[in-house]
Amino acid sequence: MARYTGPITKKARAIGEPIFGYDRAFERKKHPPGQHGPSKRRKQKSDYAIQLREKQKAKYTYGLLERQFRNLFNKANSKSGVTGELLLQLLEARLDNVVFRLGLAPTRRAARQLVNHKHIAVNGRLSDIPSHTLRPGDVITVRGKSRNLNIIQSSINQKADVRKFGWLEWNPDKLQGKFLEYPEREAIPENINEQLIVELYSK
Repeated sequence: MARYTGPITKKARAIGEPIFGYDRAFERKKHPPGQHGPSKRRKQKSDYAIQLREKQKAKYTYGLLERQFRNLFNKANSKSGVTGELLLQLLEARLDNVVFRLGLAPTRRAARQLVNHKHIAVNGRLSDIPSHTLRPGDVITVRGKSRNLNIIQSSINQKADVRKFGWLEWNPDKLQGKFLEYPEREAIPENINEQLIVELYSK
């Protein structure tokens, strides 16, 4: 499965937010990358540049490449409703994202790897497809042999106090989660202006 494998700090600095999670290097240098450092003479960004930046932010936050993201946008656009909100709902319903939201992995990249290596089951069947779109009622479980993996145990312990997401249900005893419903826009914590993405693709 194709994925972005380039420098993550550089991308985060270009966008201006720690989109890949906490990054010590990003905290030291939050200005855009460039050999001359932060410049006060940078030109004001055009509408297109602002829209493109927002799309890039969403792509890298959820770990998608351009074709995957465009296909997901087209899917959202074909449904009845607010396209931007539907797009974010589809992104949140991805299996790798839900594994991350449940606290089974420290990052979406790590969650993607857990899925690729068949450590996660959906409705009792192992799945190695990170882009698998979950439906309300789907049950996500850690494979029996994988329950003692260090990455899973440490992530669960570290995220024990993290606030719960209303569209997910978590059973710590069974290491099992349930996708209850597609989340409302105000419940999704990502700092993304989805309307700018819709405007970009509508040109």
